[in-house]
Amino acid sequence: MADLLSLSSVDTFYGAVQVHFGLTLRVHAGEIVCLLGGNASGKSTTMKVILGLVEPRAGEVAWEGQSWRGVPTAARIRSGLASVPESRRLFADMTVGENLLMGAYTRNDREVRRDRDELMELFPLFRDRLTQRAGTLSGGEQQMVALARALMSRPRLICMDEPTMGLSPLWVERIWELVASINKRGTAFFLVEQNAHLALEVAHRGYVLQNGHLVLEGTGEELRNDPRIRDAYLGGDQMSGI
Repeated sequence: MADLLSLSSVDTFYGAVQVHFGLTLRVHAGEIVCLLGGNASGKSTTMKVILGLVEPRAGEVAWEGQSWRGVPTAARIRSGLASVPESRRLFADMTVGENLLMGAYTRNDREVRRDRDELMELFPLFRDRLTQRAGTLSGGEQQMVALARALMSRPRLICMDEPTMGLSPLWVERIWELVASINKRGTAFFLVEQNAHLALEVAHRGYVLQNGHLVLEGTGEELRNDPRIRDAYLGGDQMSGI
């Protein structure tokens, strides 16, 4: 299967501090892939490298086999990449509907509002809330807006950074249901997630980082059943649900 997104032998630094050591991973079209690891393992920096916010010092980031070295974030979004950042980063003083339209800022076609209206099938909660200020929503509702906003760019791959952080169990379950449902329609996902158990329930494949080194990879089922995965978390105390 051809790679949609690939990182090959990536070394990333913040000044003199090295964050990634030869990181290599792949995301295929239509696939859900998760990246796991404890605090300071390099997960969030991986997302920044993919989005073009941090340039690796060595190695390659490629989209469908074409190098993304020097390619700005906006161009990556136009290629079919979308992001649901940690803490969602909605425009709190704008309405739900306005936030959704912001997700289509790279588009110039006439079907943007139609796409927004069709999203109400996936997110019926928003039908009566398009004029509500996004900052007045609950955390779970805001995460749904952030995901819907990402879909407005018609992405082929959505990157989600800690999508369940701070959410109640009910909202966590709902978010994973939406990810699975959207994936069945053909959209790939790359998930950076602290809760390994939940991520591996939905992911087709996963990678585990420890101090910037890739230490494990496999299918979701293989990693769920691998006792070594605990070693990638500080004593296993961050392995929620495992």
